[in-house]
Order: sequence, then structure tokens, then C-alpha cells
Amino acid sequence: MKKIEAVIRVEKLEEMMGVLEKLGCPGMMITHIEGHGRQKGLVEQFRGREYKVNFLPKIKIEIVVKDDDLDKITNTIARVARTGEIGDGKIFVYPIDDVLRIRTGEKGENAV
Repeated sequence: MKKIEAVIRVEKLEEMMGVLEKLGCPGMMITHIEGHGRQKGLVEQFRGREYKVNFLPKIKIEIVVKDDDLDKITNTIARVARTGEIGDGKIFVYPIDDVLRIRTGEKGENAV
């Protein structure tokens, strides 16, 4: 099993949730985060004064998937999240040793 963490633009969340549900993702966690990558934030203007926004709002999606579904889901996330502009996000993949569903006691892939 693998854990996918995808950091995407806020405006892509609704479309991403719809596409992942159609793919049959068993569940996901969404966190509203702030951060910056290489772009180092941006400069805004408000009432004629410039100010720097160091951290931009993003969404982090966390999904645990079976190994067989990894490529399909990561490719779909990349396709949906891509705008071609700086700040489209990143996808991180981590190994998961085990999962335990608290309610039923199921373990492993059955618990996902």
C-alpha cells in the first residue's frame, strides 16, 4: 500500500474530488494549508501599496491506495491539477506498512 500526498491549487479541489470519486478512491483527507515553492510567494498591491505574500493557500489531499492503483491515481491527480503555471503543486508517495480499521478490526488492504 502507498500513501499519496498531493498539494494542489485551491480552485482545483472540487474537480479533483469528483474525478477521484469516479475512480473509486475509497476515501481521502483534505487539509487547507499555506506554503510556497520556488516562486517564494508573490507581490500584491492593496490601496496603492505593495506587500509580499510569503505563503499561498493550497490544498493537501491524502489518500491511501493499493499498490496496483498507484500509477492510475497519481497520473489522474497530475492531469487534473496541471495548469502549466508555477504553483500547480506536488505529489509525494510514501510506503504504508499496515492499516487497521478501528471500527471492525480489519487489517491491511481490506481496511482501506
